[in-house]
Amino acid sequence: MKVLVIEDEIKTAKALGRMITTVQPEATIVRYIESVAMAVEYLSGDEIPDVIFMDIQLADGNCFEIFSQVKVKVPVIFCTAFDEYAVEAFKSNGVDYILKPFEKKDIQSAFEKINNLKNFFQSSSSPDRKLEDILNNLTTGRGKTNFLVFSNNKYNNIHVDRIACFYSQFGSTVLVTFDQKEYTIPQSLDDLGQLVSGTQFFRINRQYLINFTAIVEVEHYFSRKLLVSLKVTTPEKPLVTKDKSSRFLQWLEER
Repeated sequence: MKVLVIEDEIKTAKALGRMITTVQPEATIVRYIESVAMAVEYLSGDEIPDVIFMDIQLADGNCFEIFSQVKVKVPVIFCTAFDEYAVEAFKSNGVDYILKPFEKKDIQSAFEKINNLKNFFQSSSSPDRKLEDILNNLTTGRGKTNFLVFSNNKYNNIHVDRIACFYSQFGSTVLVTFDQKEYTIPQSLDDLGQLVSGTQFFRINRQYLINFTAIVEVEHYFSRKLLVSLKVTTPEKPLVTKDKSSRFLQWLEER
């Protein structure tokens, strides 16, 4: 994996590079770039990285000037000391937004998101189209709005606002509406996690992806897990795994 680091503080850039290669040993830092002008020149050339780690405030201006001058076609991980640019970042191929000082777990999480994207579009018969769809979802922040389902020899579109949750069972993925109707759909939960809005849906465990508006209450459960009560009946208890509990509570608080 070829990684481009765009950061105007060379010590920070080198430290980030070391952290990247520690977390992702197969990654190669192809270049360290300090300015908007250098980034535009590099990205206008033939050598295209697989992912970019990018600071926002650069030596000669704001990094978003890069996107106005050259088309960036790869995922971008924004690394910055400022939190006010998150919305604009996710409109610019942003896959993750990491605040300084960095920790290894932040870099690891970023690569997990990249790998999820990679696995998702590589499984498609038309990978370029699938990757474009994913990046469009990331940049709009909306995600997919409708799912086409087939039942009783009829096709129907189900809007995401009508979907209480998705769950997987026996190798199949089931869409559950608020009126308790269930439809088997072809997408896996990994696929759905990239297609739907992360603001509206949360993957609480390997089996469930739930809609915020379907949540009735949340309570502590055994082994530092959380039990989620939903407005619909599910075959298994919707439990938030302990490694996702803090992130889930933060997601609830940010609504």
